[in-house]
Amino acid sequence: MAAWFKKLGMPGWLVLMGAVTAIGPVSVDMYLPAFPSIAVSLGATSGEVERTLAVYLAGMALAQVIYGPLTDRYGRKPPLFAGLTLYMVASAGCALAQSVEMLTVCRLAQAMGGAAGMVIPRAVIRDHFETQEAARALSMLMLIMGVAPILAPLVGGQILLFTGWRGTFVFMTLGALALIVMASRLMTESLKPDRVIPLSAGNILRTYGILLRDRRFCAYALSGGMGSAGMFGYIVASPRVFIEHFGVTPQSYGLLFGLNAACLIIGSQINARLLRDRRPEQILPWALRAMLTAGLTSLALATLGLTTLPVMVVCLMAFLCSQGFVNPNSAAMALNEHGRHLGSASAMLGTIIISCGALSGLLVSLWQSDSALPLSVVLGICGSLAWLAGRIARRTCSNP
Repeated sequence: MAAWFKKLGMPGWLVLMGAVTAIGPVSVDMYLPAFPSIAVSLGATSGEVERTLAVYLAGMALAQVIYGPLTDRYGRKPPLFAGLTLYMVASAGCALAQSVEMLTVCRLAQAMGGAAGMVIPRAVIRDHFETQEAARALSMLMLIMGVAPILAPLVGGQILLFTGWRGTFVFMTLGALALIVMASRLMTESLKPDRVIPLSAGNILRTYGILLRDRRFCAYALSGGMGSAGMFGYIVASPRVFIEHFGVTPQSYGLLFGLNAACLIIGSQINARLLRDRRPEQILPWALRAMLTAGLTSLALATLGLTTLPVMVVCLMAFLCSQGFVNPNSAAMALNEHGRHLGSASAMLGTIIISCGALSGLLVSLWQSDSALPLSVVLGICGSLAWLAGRIARRTCSNP
């Protein structure tokens, strides 16, 4: 298996890290086409079903701060296996849920397990690479995990036709089992013994205190976080906007979702090529300006009542393509000076990013409207705040 991956020009461990990171988009995107049928099956409202996604994002944010110290103390492998096991059991619980409340609880547990897939891959990459190479590796990782948002709604839509919405969670259960087997064969421990940090409440609080007082770290994390918030706002709102407002079928929705995900992949791969000659801090400002433009354009058109399906898709394509540049470069810059406690730094970075996403997802789910305005407002605000955070990060670098 490892030899086959080498033929693709990637080490097996990097492919595995991409697959592990894909847990997030798969868990989010695969059941999106099933939102209307879940609501009917469980006797729930659209908002209640949408909030199962917001709860999932909140659980991801909370759990990451737990995984961080564990990975700095016990290494990268044991927490990953524990997280994947919890995710697998919780996915089975989702498949068996008989009420929206039970589904919500199982989604929270699923998130607590899946959070390992957000923290550990970034730490493993920084174990192997320095800043510029890490940014390139993160871009390649986005290529691998970017396939998931394209395939997940398409697969979810087809599963919905043949097995109903519960089949999507059965698929997730089997996927987690496959990842456990792959990790046992492809992953070696990358945490060096001299970087092990003793596990104690004092050390944990001290480490997170250092990170939160680092204005440069926080600014870069918020820059990527607000970009991700716009993306998660789109993910939560897209079934309502595309299926209910614009009237597309669940299967066609999967195609539109895949098109937008392809833009994220394209942006990340252009970024990987640019990083051969340019530094992350040179690319990031241009990407943030493009994101700002896409978000404000969407907001202006929605406010004027000029948003059609093609217009919405074009704005989303531009926003997500920009995110393909923003995400890897902001993450690499945020982690640049925290090699001593990469697990905790990766956890805090992920917590900030997912917290932004959970907040935007919750706001979109609460703002019930039969138009695309809530989504456009989120894109405009998130694009503006991402750009502002990037400006603050650059000034912090110039004036430490």
